[in-house]
Amino acid sequence: MRIFISGGSRSGKSDHAQYLAKSQPACGPLYYVATMLPADGEDRARIARHKERRRGWGFVTIEQPADVGGILGKSDPGGSFLLDSLTALLANEMFLPDGSVQTEAAAKITGALTRLAGEIGHIVLVSDYIYGDAALYDPLTEAYRRSLAEIDRAAAAICDVVLEMTCGIAVAHKGKALYETIR
Repeated sequence: MRIFISGGSRSGKSDHAQYLAKSQPACGPLYYVATMLPADGEDRARIARHKERRRGWGFVTIEQPADVGGILGKSDPGGSFLLDSLTALLANEMFLPDGSVQTEAAAKITGALTRLAGEIGHIVLVSDYIYGDAALYDPLTEAYRRSLAEIDRAAAAICDVVLEMTCGIAVAHKGKALYETIR
């Protein structure tokens, strides 16, 4: 089963994603695909909280801040995967350390997700809902928001279940009956 979860910051999406990934009837290991590259102390603290919350769950962590298709060479495709998050993955692929901007990053990521969906039976994808407000940002930020929306639409299309997390509550927008069987 392929599940996509979107929601605002601290909405409970990562905890729910862990639960859903663990509940999959996988025939292999349970993988946590970590995409965040820490830029500061706040990022390091967030990563530490995520690691603490999944301690004892049996996840094998794969650090994959870019080139997400590369997880296939580091894992058993029969396992259950949790990729957290598409938001960080896009930032890493779009804004390179040398200061350049890769405007085709969204296409690269959506292509990789489509390939993964064809090879991995169980995957939970997590993304942040950052493009719903009416504020206008600078052109680069707007390009990032449009790119994330493109990735999220592609993820929703390839997934069996699409959830939105709000205040710790999951709302199913696609695959509600299927979601009810694993909840």
